[in-house]
Amino acid sequence: MKAVRDAVPIDAVVSEYLQLRNAGGGNLKGLCPFHDEKSPSFQVSPSKGLFHCFGCQEGGDTIAFVRKIDHLSFSEAVERLAATAGITLRYEEGGYNPSNQRGERIRLVEAHKAAAQFYIEQLGSPEAEIGRKFLAERGFDQAAAAHFGVGYSPAGWDHLTRFLRGKGFSDKELLTSGLAQESRRNPIDRFRGRLMWPIRDVSGEVVGFGARKLRDDDNGPKYLNTPETPIYKKSQVLYGIDLAKKDIAKSSRAVVVEGYTDVMACHLAGVTTAIATCGTAFGGDHIKILRRLLMDNGSARVIFTFDGDAAGQKAALRAFEDDQKFAAETYIAIAPDNMDPCDLRLAKGDEAVADLVQPRTPLFEFAIRQIVGRYDLETPAGRAAALDEAAPIVARIKNVASQHEVAVQLAGILGILDTQFVVKRVAQLARWARDRGGKGPAPAAGRRPQYEDAAPRPAGAPGPALNLRSPAHRTERELLKLALQHPHLVSPAFDAYGIDEFTAPPYAAVRQCIQDAGGATDAPSDYLPAVMDSAPNDVVRALVTELAVEAIHARTVDEAYAGEQLVAVRRRAVDRRLLDIQGTLARLGQHGDPAQLAAVQNELWVLQQYGQALRNKGAAAL
Repeated sequence: MKAVRDAVPIDAVVSEYLQLRNAGGGNLKGLCPFHDEKSPSFQVSPSKGLFHCFGCQEGGDTIAFVRKIDHLSFSEAVERLAATAGITLRYEEGGYNPSNQRGERIRLVEAHKAAAQFYIEQLGSPEAEIGRKFLAERGFDQAAAAHFGVGYSPAGWDHLTRFLRGKGFSDKELLTSGLAQESRRNPIDRFRGRLMWPIRDVSGEVVGFGARKLRDDDNGPKYLNTPETPIYKKSQVLYGIDLAKKDIAKSSRAVVVEGYTDVMACHLAGVTTAIATCGTAFGGDHIKILRRLLMDNGSARVIFTFDGDAAGQKAALRAFEDDQKFAAETYIAIAPDNMDPCDLRLAKGDEAVADLVQPRTPLFEFAIRQIVGRYDLETPAGRAAALDEAAPIVARIKNVASQHEVAVQLAGILGILDTQFVVKRVAQLARWARDRGGKGPAPAAGRRPQYEDAAPRPAGAPGPALNLRSPAHRTERELLKLALQHPHLVSPAFDAYGIDEFTAPPYAAVRQCIQDAGGATDAPSDYLPAVMDSAPNDVVRALVTELAVEAIHARTVDEAYAGEQLVAVRRRAVDRRLLDIQGTLARLGQHGDPAQLAAVQNELWVLQQYGQALRNKGAAAL
């Protein structure tokens, strides 16, 4: 397992799913892929091979990340990482064996990978001439088809089914994958006689297909997509995301188009941030994928390209419904003569496509004009009715300055000379909306206090909730972070600390894990994984990863700072023991057993001298 963890850097794996930026201290940060958040609280430590989200408390190593994000078993995650690193795994006799215990997801992904290659090879067959002609007529040559993995499904009943059976896939797997469908006797191919586009997830694995009708005698829909399967959810995939993700993250810009050929046309025209939905409206789950790549910085842009016809306008308004889920600015671009990017490239060339997706009309303005266009603005009644419908739309703009600006713009569009009347109306609606929410004012943007009065304890965590404003708990936390992140700075003194010197039960549990893993002294390269493996449950394991990733609160992390934390924890332990002994002396009084009384008095004297030495000499007294 260590070889697999070490071979694939965790930041490289995580970067396949979200954009990471420098967080200081050698760590990276991004928007968490496991819960919705506005400010990045997800941190990755490349040097330790760990991740942790300070918002939802998910954390662990590279294997844990792959398991969580792709819903894999432990063995499946190890297999995937091993394959990425080119490591050959050896399986113990009687244990897990991939030949008969492969997880469902891996088997379905493998079936799709084999199917994609089969379709690519079929595109060169005589039967596929109609498909090659379709591509050529739209300006796509053989190299373009190869770049996007476009293929062809033979028109027969079971060509792919027989091919995949020969690869060892069962009928049940073929039906579950959506590549085959039931018939009276045996499964038959779902896609027949069509041009095939592989649909990949953000990590680049083929999880489904989009199939374009080519022949008039095909009675099916123009586009036929893979049905919902365990690995394909149409609301959670974006065509082209595997090719576009790096440029989306780099440029903080994404272009949303309507079809597979539009994505191809954009990429070939140099607009390599283009993606498309797969047979469904652009929605909340698609936004989550893009937000992790865009990182919600102030310069982020999302440009929607829709046809100017009624269907395109309806699609744009639907996109606008989710607009406020973006922190990015959203725009709409409509080509002249209502051409889509594919047609535009054919008619006017690559430069016209590149020019089309330059930010044009803000989506808010487009939505407002669509609404206002239904009313007769020549009459007072028409202007009032248009204002009644459009004002709540403007009131939904979260940024107050932008809201005011668009309200002024709305007054101009409506032809209402009293601009302040419209501005006040919008502001009033916005206040009412906030009041109905009943949640009170939101915290200041970007404010994420490191310590709360009482940090909530995860279910199953040992002991009471941590009070991180308690100096004792705060110091214990710092010492454990040092022991996990820089064990050489606290060794060998740390390993002499008792479990009871950590007053917070969750921290005592982490101290126990370090002890069970062999201690911090001369920590081996697999020290952190060993500590995590020693955790009694997932809650303690999550706390270990949290402490291993969280920043240490010192300008300079060195032996002097480590010594201060060691001394602070030990001094508090000594003070607690002194109080206990003084209570014992009070109970024994004058009539206690002389020998017992002398022993307690001797311990009291020793501890008092030790406490004095800690105060005077610091870490040298440990």
